[in-house]
Amino acid sequence: MKAQFFALITAIAWGVGGYFEKKGLHLGNLSPQIGITIRTFVAFVILGIISFPQWKTIGQAGSKALLFMIVGGGLLAGVVGMLCFYLALKGASLGKVMPIAFTSPLFGALMGIIFAGEPITLKTIIGIILTVGGIIVLTIN
Repeated sequence: MKAQFFALITAIAWGVGGYFEKKGLHLGNLSPQIGITIRTFVAFVILGIISFPQWKTIGQAGSKALLFMIVGGGLLAGVVGMLCFYLALKGASLGKVMPIAFTSPLFGALMGIIFAGEPITLKTIIGIILTVGGIIVLTIN
């Protein structure tokens, strides 16, 4: 239950944060790249301080683990994902952007099934269908 609570807080933070990010981009007439830089800088400083006691574990992680973090978290999620998200925020309404941008559970479930050998169940199939259906309902004109 603790994991679900944190996942819910994540969804709230990202949804509310997306609203503020969109407002900031438009009010300041900022480029998506500057918006991401501001967001990343603030996160870097705060997380750098919070994580300081764990920095010693980086050397123990191994190169493969660090490569996964750099490619997956840094390049794909951090650069490609955030740049596209900010470009979308700058160009469309939250009601159009958020339902599509936050389909990560759909892609996470598919990655788990395809690459991690997680079982595909009737519940998973229904969830995927409902997710895609919700996106369609929320984003069509």
